Amino acid sequence: MDALQELEHRGRVVLVTGAAGGIGAAIAERYAADGAAVGLVDFDSTAGQALAKRLGAAGHHVCFVKADVASFVECDAACSVIEKMLGPVDTLVNNAGISPKHAGKPVPIWRMEPAEWHRVIDVNLHSVFNYVRRLAPGMVDRRFGRILSMSSVAGKAYLDIVAAHYSTTKAAVIGMTRHLAGELGPYGITVNALAPGRIDTPMVAGAPREANEAVVGVTPLRRLGKPTEVADACLFLSSPRSDFITGQVIDVAGGWLMT
Repeated sequence: MDALQELEHRGRVVLVTGAAGGIGAAIAERYAADGAAVGLVDFDSTAGQALAKRLGAAGHHVCFVKADVASFVECDAACSVIEKMLGPVDTLVNNAGISPKHAGKPVPIWRMEPAEWHRVIDVNLHSVFNYVRRLAPGMVDRRFGRILSMSSVAGKAYLDIVAAHYSTTKAAVIGMTRHLAGELGPYGITVNALAPGRIDTPMVAGAPREANEAVVGVTPLRRLGKPTEVADACLFLSSPRSDFITGQVIDVAGGWLMT
């Protein structure tokens, strides 16, 4: 077997937030198929348990924990359960995120409720702090770790299909990624971000059809992305093939909004 076809994540323990559906589920499935033990964290216990059951039935080593990623207390508890069940986490994928719409459209800043602003900041940004803060000490002690966080092309350019809270959090994830890459690099920990474009997920399907068609029309590859394509980028960034890559933001966007 070619070296690149071997299971590069065998023996690894991966924690994926927002793992119950969409991109998160695809990421969890890819890591499990590549030999990793995978801890699934999501607020949707029905979908999360169903995914864990399906992966377990296929012979993969997984566990699911329901948690609100915005809560450090629940983060701490979820990580403790996963580490007890699977072992020390060496790979963290901060995938959880929300992008509220109203009648399929983003709300302008002058109509945005403060509660909605704070909830998006909590889920999309504070969750990254929560899980890095909880898991980084173990990675530092072991002198190894891989941290991946989900940004977006909306964190790099203005998009009228998302609201200010979403773009703000995704830009902040990029800044946090670069800082952490410098701070944690001396301990053998790489930190990178992914910036997906328009990916064919339930979240995107909820947008007006004309909005998605407009994006496809200006995307060089002329299609929406697939969740599995984001998952494959994650696997590369945590594999031995990327050991000298850190502090980077990798677009998975078909050439849309190239920067």
